[in-house]
Order: sequence, then C-alpha cells, then structure tokens
Amino acid sequence: MAKKFLSLGARRAGAERISVAPDSTRTNAHDGRRRRSTAARLAGIAGLAGLVSLAAGAAEAQTAAEMREKVNRGTVGIVSGSVTGTYIRIASDLAAELNNRDLRVLVTAGLGSVQNIDDLLYLRGIDAAIVQSDVLEYIKREKIHPSIEKRINYVSKLYNEEFHLLASRSVTSIEELRGQPVVLGNTGSGSHMTASIVFETLGIDVQPVPAKDHGTALQMLKDGKVKAWVRVTGKPNASLGRLKPEDNIHLLSVPQTPDLLQTYLPSQLSNEDYPGLVPEGQTTNTIAVGAVLAVYAWEQGHPRHTKVARFVNAFFDEFVKEEFYKPQRQKKWREVNLGAELPGWNRFGPAANWLALSTTSLNADSETPLTPDQARLLKALQTNDMSGLSQEEREFVETFRSLTRSKAAQSQ
Repeated sequence: MAKKFLSLGARRAGAERISVAPDSTRTNAHDGRRRRSTAARLAGIAGLAGLVSLAAGAAEAQTAAEMREKVNRGTVGIVSGSVTGTYIRIASDLAAELNNRDLRVLVTAGLGSVQNIDDLLYLRGIDAAIVQSDVLEYIKREKIHPSIEKRINYVSKLYNEEFHLLASRSVTSIEELRGQPVVLGNTGSGSHMTASIVFETLGIDVQPVPAKDHGTALQMLKDGKVKAWVRVTGKPNASLGRLKPEDNIHLLSVPQTPDLLQTYLPSQLSNEDYPGLVPEGQTTNTIAVGAVLAVYAWEQGHPRHTKVARFVNAFFDEFVKEEFYKPQRQKKWREVNLGAELPGWNRFGPAANWLALSTTSLNADSETPLTPDQARLLKALQTNDMSGLSQEEREFVETFRSLTRSKAAQSQ
C-alpha cells in the first residue's frame, strides 16, 4: 500500500511538473523578446548618441580648422637677434606698431645672420628675418646655400651697424693682431661673418677664439686671454658704453680700404658714443654694415606671399606716418631710408611696388620707370578700375589709396 502511495505521489508530482512546464517556456520566451527589445532600444540610443558625438566632433574639428586658418593667415613670424641686441628691439617695435585684428607679428630671438637665413629658408612659421647686408656675400663665398640671391629678397635696409674692434690698450694697431687670439663671435653670428670677411680682405690672419656669449668674450679680453674682440652692433651700444678707462680697453681703428668699401660703408666711433673707449675730442675710423629686413621670395599667388605682402604694406604705411619715430621706439629707426638700394639683393615685389607707386602717385612730375605690373596698379589707383587684379593687388590698391588720402588731408 505504501509503495502504491509513493508511486501515485511520484506520478502526481511528475504530472504537476509536466503541467507547469508550458507556462515557464512562454515566460522565458517573453522575457527573451523583452530583453532583445530593450537591447535594440539601447543600441539605437547608443547609435544616435554616437551620431550626435560624431556630428559634434566634426563641427568642432571644422571650427578648429577655421580658427587655425584665420590665426595663421594674419600671423607673420620674424626672427631677430639676441635678447640684448638692437635687432630684437627693432622687431619688437614692428610688433607693437603693426599688431591689430588682421595682422600679428610674432618675434623670435635669433642666433646670428647666417642662422637667421637658415631659419627663413627652412624653419616653420618664419616669414621674415633681420640680418646683416653682407650675409649673402658670405653665404655665396662659403657655398652654404645655392642660388641664395634668388631665394631671399629684401624689404628694406634698416640702419647701419658699426664694426667694433675692442682690444687691450697694449695693442695699438690692427696689424698687431696678426697671429694673435681674437674673439670673432660664434660661427654663424653676424660678428663672426663680418670679422671673417674684414680680416681676410685685409690679409690679416688671426687666431679665432670662441666665446659662449658677449659677457664671456668681454671677460676674456679683460683677463688677457685674448688680444681683441669683434662685435658688430649699432652705435652706441649700451653695454659697451658702460666700459670705463680703468678697464684698460679701447677701440682699434679699421683701415677703410677700397676693397672693404666695395662691401661696407665708412663710419666713425666717437667719444660721445663711448666715453670710456675713445679719448675726448678724438674719433676712431671703422666700417659699417647695413641691417636688412629680409623675407623669403615666395611666388605671387602663394598664400604666404599674400600674407607677407600685407605685412610689408602695413609696415611702409606706418613708417611714412612716422609712427616709428615715437620716443619709446629704438633710435635707429631715424636712420631708416625705405628707398635705399642694396647691391647684390633683389627687393620683394610688393615692397618695390609700394615704393614705385609712392613716388609716382604723390609726385606727378616723377620720371620713375614702372614695370608693367606697377603701371597696372597705378592705373587701378587712378581710375578705381579693379578688373583683372588679384585679391592681393586689390588689397594693396585700397590700402594705398587710403594712405594717399590721409597724406593729402594732412597737407591741407
């Protein structure tokens, strides 16, 4: 009887389990569909979020690209000189006077004229450089860059830099430096370059000695480790002006030979320039080299040609307004002659155009010969007919017309 009961109970339990199975299967199927539906909705939401994120990323990338293009379109990089020299003061003055919404000048400290030319040729972001006028002659002589005169143009000669030959008072003549240790400046610097040309031209072989910086060179001279030190800089130089007679240093005269004057200008250093180096009432003969604002010779139509042209036009416009003659600006600006020619150099096209039109448009009797492009620009300036002009040329005519109106109003 017990066995029957157990068997019946087991059969009933099994029946109960069997009868429940269909409901469980339906529930599991429903749950599966629900999970799949939820997963699909989540996938859809994630996909939509991804699309929104991609769209936002694309918009952000476009905005960044537009901003990058805008910032770089109006930015001109200029490499200058050491932080204590005249070049960086001149470059800083350019930035101070020309920076506005459409133009920004970024100033970089340089490592000498030869290195500045290297930077102008190959360093990203450098559009202009301040260098010495003899740098092209040196580069050609040393065969550093082929066809350099075709790759580099000048905007304007800026001012003169004097050749300072400092020596112990025991040395009375440049001839006495033959075979002696002399600091010419670091290789690639303007001083080293000019000193090399000067001593070679004069036929005086000296023993070049390197120095880390100007302060080191001066101390070496004071300590008697070298007989002389060459520094090419605009007079009067503040640091040299602080030297006193008790420092036992003076300035040696440099012979102004015909061979030297083919490349350099005659100049003098006086007691007014350097009271501690030149006796009162006396002068010391020397030579001078021009400081030059140089640019890369971009072809017309190239975006960087347009950018540099805009910089040149702004510079010339502000210069003729005498904005660089302000008391806070470097005194060397008063030596600048925009029209001065540089033998061996080619002038940047927009700078040449500005000068030609300035002479012709402001002086009806001018006989300045014009190139075909300059004649076309002058016609547009006079007739207001802009047809056939590029966007760069249109900007030039408009800014030049504004300048001539301003000068006409000032003269009334």
